[in-house]
Amino acid sequence: MNLTPSELERYHRQMMLPNFGEVGQKRLKSATVLVTGVGGLGGTSALYLAVAGVGRLILVRGGDLRLDDMNRQVLMTNDWVGKPRVLKAKETLQAINPDIQVEAVHDYVTKDNVDSLMQSADIAVDCAHNFTERNLLNEACVRWQKPMVEAAMDGMEAYLTTIIPGVTPCLSCLFPEKPDWNQRGFSVIGAVSGTLACLSALEVIKLITKFSQPLLSQLLTIDLMRMEFAKRHSYRDRSCLVCSSSFEEKNS
Repeated sequence: MNLTPSELERYHRQMMLPNFGEVGQKRLKSATVLVTGVGGLGGTSALYLAVAGVGRLILVRGGDLRLDDMNRQVLMTNDWVGKPRVLKAKETLQAINPDIQVEAVHDYVTKDNVDSLMQSADIAVDCAHNFTERNLLNEACVRWQKPMVEAAMDGMEAYLTTIIPGVTPCLSCLFPEKPDWNQRGFSVIGAVSGTLACLSALEVIKLITKFSQPLLSQLLTIDLMRMEFAKRHSYRDRSCLVCSSSFEEKNS
C-alpha cells in the first residue's frame, strides 16, 4: 500500500525511527488488528494503534458505558453513559484519524464469533475482562496461527507478553489455573490501565513493523505501586491441550 501525502506528514516522526521508515508505516497501513475488551486497557491500546496508522481496527466489546468506567476510558464522553461503549470508541477513533478503518462489534467474544473475528485479523490484542473470553481468543489464535498480545492488570499490578503460536508459550501454558476475576469489582486507577495499554500497543507495532524485538517467551510484570518492572522467562507446557500440536506442526 502506498502512503498518501497526508499520511506521510501525519506519521513523519515515527518513520524517523531506525529500522522503521516508510516500509514499517506501509506494514501498519496494511494490517488489521483485533482489540477485545475495549475499556480502559483495550480502548487506550486501540487509541495508540489508531494514531500510529494501523490500517484497520476491529473493536469487540458488549455492554453499555457505565459512570464508573469514566475514570479510565479515554475514548468515552460523559454524555455517552448508558450507551454501547464500542460504538463511541469507533466514533472517537475515526474522528482522531480519518485515514484508518474502524469496525465496531457490539458483542463479547464467544464460541460462535471468535473464529470469524480471528480470521478477519492479523493480530489480536487481548484486553478482555474475564478469562472465558481470553481463553477463547487464545485458542482461536493458536488454531489460526495468529499472534496475540496478552495484557491484564488489577489494582497497581499488571502483566504483558506476546504470544506467537508454535514459537512461544500460549496463555494456557502461562495460566493453567485461571484466576477468578470479579469483572465488576477490580480496583483501577486510569493511569495504570493507560500505562499497560501503551506498552501493549507498542508490542503490536513491533510485531507488525519488525523494527524492534517484542516480548517473546517473556512475561513482563509491573508493580506500579513501587515502580518495579521485571521480565520473567515463560515456559511452554509440552502437554498443553491448546498449543502442543502447534509446536509439532512447526517442527515437522
